[in-house]
Order: sequence, then structure tokens, then C-alpha cells
Amino acid sequence: MSSQSDLTARARIRDAAIDLFADRGIARATIRDIALEAGVSSGLLRHHFGSKEGLRDACDEFSVNELAAAGARFIELPTLDRVRPEWLRMQRYLLASLADGSPTAEALFDRLVDYGEQWLRSTDLDVPDPRAWSAVMCVMKMSLFTMSAQLSRVLGTDVTEPAGWARMLAASVDIFSKPLVTPEQAEQLREAVARFRFAAEGEQS
Repeated sequence: MSSQSDLTARARIRDAAIDLFADRGIARATIRDIALEAGVSSGLLRHHFGSKEGLRDACDEFSVNELAAAGARFIELPTLDRVRPEWLRMQRYLLASLADGSPTAEALFDRLVDYGEQWLRSTDLDVPDPRAWSAVMCVMKMSLFTMSAQLSRVLGTDVTEPAGWARMLAASVDIFSKPLVTPEQAEQLREAVARFRFAAEGEQS
């Protein structure tokens, strides 16, 4: 069993990796840099995680679980004191992890979509295609960070920093809390999309 000091070192390494992976990207953040940031030796890093890929897997696991738990707590009791600056750090990390196009990144995206489906089933939302809903929602949320430079320029504040991120979150809350179409319009749109899909599938057959 690891001692408390081992556990603390492991957490420091993981947190340093999340920061450097988010800032530099997965490929450019080296084991040596991460160990230096955490204040440990490269050997201790390898002792805890085995390799850079093992460390990345641990960062993926931690970030996904933390954000999922935080989201669940916020939904149950949506008060401002439940919004934490470290959410931004983990979201930026996940974007960096997803962006490298590796099999690990693909597996991470699949996992996020799976989590979205699980969350959807726990609600009373009536969605005909839960898989598509979850996948599109994941991409929409990630676009806030992939387009962060453009958002920051238009808003006049860096949305990758806490103040700008808070402004972006507030706008997101406003968007999701107000229906953009009426139920009647939504039904008309669904019917139009269904006709388009039927025609497209007919052309392919």
C-alpha cells in the first residue's frame, strides 16, 4: 500500500501533467518537464505511472470523473459556489487530449459520448436519438474551446482565463435556459429533417 507521501506525490504529478498537457499539448509536454513542474524526479513519475501514456490515461480518468461528478452536483443544486476554477483547467486538458488524433483520443471521445448518453437516460428528456444528441452536444461544448481565440477576440477577454470563462459560462446558461423554437416549430423541423433523410437514403440505395 502506498504511503500518504506517495499519494501526495502522485497527485502532484497528475496535476502538473494536466496543466502542462493543457498548455503545451500532449506531444510537447515531456516527462522531464512534468516531473520538474511537480517537484519530483523522472524516476518517481515512472514509478507511479509507468510511462507518459500511463500518466495521460490517469489524467483522462481523473478529469472525466471529476467533471462528471461536478456536473451531477451542480445539476442537483445549481448554486454559484459549485462552479470551480479547476473545471476550466480540466476542460482545457481534455481538449488537448482529444486534439492529438491518437487511438487514446478516440477512445476518450467515445467515453464522453457514452457518459452523455448515460446522463440523458437519467433525465426526463424525450430524445429520439440519444447517441446523436450526446455526440453533437459533446462537439458543441468542445467548440467553445477550439474557437477560444475567436471568442476571446470578440468578447475582449480571454475565455481560457477564469474571468472570461465565467462570461462564456453565463452566456451558455442563457442559451440553454431559453427555448429557441416553439414546440410547434420543433415538430415542423423534425418532419422536414425526416423527409430530407428519407430522400437522401433513397438516393444511396
